[in-house]
Amino acid sequence: MEGTIKIIGLLAFLAGICGKVDAQSDTGARKPNVIFIMADDHAYQAISAYSDALIQTPNIDRIGREGAVMRKAFVTNSVCSPSRAVILTGKYSHQNGQRDNGTYFDGKQVTLPKIFKAHGYQTALVGKWHLFSQPTGFDYWNILPDQGHYYNPAFINMGKDTAYTGYVTDVTTDLALDWIERNRDTPFFIMLHHKAPHRNWMPPLKYLKDFNDRQFALPHDFYDDYTGRVALQRQLISMKEGLDVRYDSKVPCDTCTSKKVNSWAPAEFQREMERLTPAERRTWDDAYRHEYKAFEAIKDKDQLLRWQYQRFMEDYLRCVRSVDDNIGRVLKYLDDKGLADNTIVVYMSDQGVYLGEHGLYDKRFMYEESFRTPMLIRYPRAVPQHRQIDAYALNLDVAPTLLDLAGIAVPGDMQGVSMKTLLQKGKDKTWRKAVYYHYYEKSFGATAHYGIRTERYKLMYFYDPVQAWELYDLQKDPHEMHNLYNDAAYAATVKELKQQLKALQAQYKDPVP
Repeated sequence: MEGTIKIIGLLAFLAGICGKVDAQSDTGARKPNVIFIMADDHAYQAISAYSDALIQTPNIDRIGREGAVMRKAFVTNSVCSPSRAVILTGKYSHQNGQRDNGTYFDGKQVTLPKIFKAHGYQTALVGKWHLFSQPTGFDYWNILPDQGHYYNPAFINMGKDTAYTGYVTDVTTDLALDWIERNRDTPFFIMLHHKAPHRNWMPPLKYLKDFNDRQFALPHDFYDDYTGRVALQRQLISMKEGLDVRYDSKVPCDTCTSKKVNSWAPAEFQREMERLTPAERRTWDDAYRHEYKAFEAIKDKDQLLRWQYQRFMEDYLRCVRSVDDNIGRVLKYLDDKGLADNTIVVYMSDQGVYLGEHGLYDKRFMYEESFRTPMLIRYPRAVPQHRQIDAYALNLDVAPTLLDLAGIAVPGDMQGVSMKTLLQKGKDKTWRKAVYYHYYEKSFGATAHYGIRTERYKLMYFYDPVQAWELYDLQKDPHEMHNLYNDAAYAATVKELKQQLKALQAQYKDPVP
């Protein structure tokens, strides 16, 4: 094993020596810069390129308008750390070792930044890391510790604790643009990872009153009773049971009688609030005063639930608005510096998230809202504008796609597929017809499960701690309300889907239980 490690290290060293030569393509043109931007828990429903029902996101939309919107992008494991590891490695969780949020990422393995670095790129990571081990493969990294804070956040700058003044989304963008400015004369690859809009959805002070005049309609399945779906019946991420009045809805709760408060919530909330200066705290208190009064007037549990949904949506979308602002800053910088044409820009989330659908607010499950992720890609030199692509893209495909667009050979053990043909032609006859998913965590009452999605059907198997199959006819039931697994009319469909599922597990070498 020691000898193997030394050989690998030598090869990496030699690749690094040769890297500067590879900073240009075979045609002599400079290789493209790459800016990979990822938000945390940004639902596709909250991006106007996908739907304008909730918010306008003109800057994120611009990426898709001047490039491609992947209309059916999915993740392979809908939770933060595993998704980040999939993007870094181009491999499923069982291959890269990051199955859940409780594992340290193995930084010794081959990753996207290491490959770019070996080919003459300057590499950087700024913002949320959430993989616990120290980042590797980056010339520069400046990351949030664990989940990080929204206000006046602390960062870990190349191993050194550092504090910054401002709102975390602005600060992250500041750090990224500063690094790009210092490295724009050479090909660069940067991962710009935002904390927002992750729970507990703390908005920038300038947007604290935005959306106060909106009454958000409840999703049609907000009161889903989970009939026929035993895994949903035991989860703890429903708005009815999981949202905390103090931590999530931001109201004082010393005398709360109508809602149980999570034991950890007051301390966590207080730690965030203590990061505000006295003047900032006065701004905060002034903005939320009317919320305090509304909470005090609540008479019953259903009124409380509806009020908490409105509060959730207000703060969530306020955070999204700030993310969109900062995407605009990045795009403007590229325009101003003449870098736009030769820079690949990707925007996506680490996974989707529920905005009240099925009465939920988190992710984890293979149901569409958390299984799907936004994905928009712009590269003016190679990707035509106004692409709306319906093929099944995966976060697994990000690494091979970026390498392929940069003219770098894709490692044979990456399990993702380059989307280059899709992006350039709008279609690819050889593209996948089904998607494989595998989630492992049991946090928040979730159940480990795997499944397959085709154009019409979705089949899932929940195996720990409950055992149950679920089948959905997405053509007739796009919101996944009716489990058809035991319906005799679908027996042949179940059999065929199980065969396809088994084939995908073999293809991806997943040793399922």
